[in-house]
Amino acid sequence: MSTQMQRHKTANPYEDKFGYSRAVRKGPFIFVSGTTSIDTASGKVLHPKSAYDQTLKIFAEIVLAIETLGGAKSDVVRLRMFVAQEKDGEGVSRALKEVFGDVAPTATMVFGMSFVSADMRVEIEADAVALP
Repeated sequence: MSTQMQRHKTANPYEDKFGYSRAVRKGPFIFVSGTTSIDTASGKVLHPKSAYDQTLKIFAEIVLAIETLGGAKSDVVRLRMFVAQEKDGEGVSRALKEVFGDVAPTATMVFGMSFVSADMRVEIEADAVALP
């Protein structure tokens, strides 16, 4: 028996350009694609000088995607954080604790990344398990 797949798409220009969904739900599992701090109206990267502010924006987009697919922030079980420079780790970590501290998901942070825009300081993926 096959479980239907639900997709969440946004106006982020990279989704159409590269052919992917912001998030996908299959059964109780919700997977959120690598998310950056893009203003979907203009296509510009927000907060190019602040990894902390980019991370707050990213987490807001991730939570919105999960909620759109019937989950909640408390359903997040894993985060993968890709950070351009090690010096930005403190800001990313501070935002993580502020937004997900009460959830305490598993998390990985990898440094030394290059992104599709030099203004991007961080990109984050999330997995959630949302039971009916």
